[in-house]
Amino acid sequence: MTTRPRILIVYTGGTIGMIEHPVTHTLQPFDFSHLMDNVPKIKKLDYVIDNIQFDPPIDSSNMSPKHWEEIARAIEQHYDAYHGFVILHGTDTMAYTASALSFMLENLHKPVIITGSQLPIGEVRTDGEENLITALQVAAAVDESGEPMVREVAILFNNSLWRGNRATKMSADNFNAFYSYNYPTLANIGLGISFDTDALLRSPMKRPLKVHYTMDPAVMFIDIFPGITEATLSHQLNTPGVKGIVLRTFGAGNAPSEPWFINQIQQAAARGLIVLNVTQCVNGGVNDTLYETGNTLTCAGAISGHDITSEAAITKLMYLFGLGLDTETVKQYLNCALCGEVTV
Repeated sequence: MTTRPRILIVYTGGTIGMIEHPVTHTLQPFDFSHLMDNVPKIKKLDYVIDNIQFDPPIDSSNMSPKHWEEIARAIEQHYDAYHGFVILHGTDTMAYTASALSFMLENLHKPVIITGSQLPIGEVRTDGEENLITALQVAAAVDESGEPMVREVAILFNNSLWRGNRATKMSADNFNAFYSYNYPTLANIGLGISFDTDALLRSPMKRPLKVHYTMDPAVMFIDIFPGITEATLSHQLNTPGVKGIVLRTFGAGNAPSEPWFINQIQQAAARGLIVLNVTQCVNGGVNDTLYETGNTLTCAGAISGHDITSEAAITKLMYLFGLGLDTETVKQYLNCALCGEVTV
């Protein structure tokens, strides 16, 4: 007798869960207890599907570490009761949430599939229905030994499954809103779902799920641009309470080589501030030996982010500081992959 897959949907908010009010014609969240009525095709899957809703649902622009904690807690509390989890989420901060959860859910052995849509699920031409149905199928998929096919946090969008901490939003108005420039797709969706088993994350052994709830927000981005001044950089690097900086640099990790710039970075690193060098380019990564300007930055105390995305970089810092680690230990963890987020 085959056990019916049990999937838990966590609806946080976002366009996918919106429906037009029949009188006002404004978009408002619909009650996911009536999900089957709104997406009748789901009944054909023959899954046991339950749901949890944020109350009230939030726009993803308002997503914060406390909401990541709420999602992670829902997964931990229901982990043993379900085969997989589908998180419905707005697209604007989806890559941040996917990255954060990948760090927070240590030893994850079940699928956590995050999806959403560019058009409300009630629209005639919506991408939401297809994304939701496919996300459910991916969450229920098992390998030949009966183990979950996906054992990590992933983003499902427009016929592609991406590693959550490798994806980034690339379009505000196309159905193919996400892409992973430095890591291959985990699965391609066509007439069927074709998984790339070589790309899927696999741990050497199965361990109990361990959830880390504390994400320290004492971090910030600094974007380098032509014309940045010493006063501006100094003000940013001396922001009270900040422990870590994601320095978004040019090309392969390059930045101005003027003495004042290097001195500012050197002084920040000397007082214990973590400076993680991440490229502004969507493809490729930091190569601090390619150009003198990148090497000089490393010599000043900046740490190479390699090919990590900005979203994964900032949330990884939040996670590591949330563990209460000292500066040197944080540096060590930044130079290795914790859950497939970077190629070192």
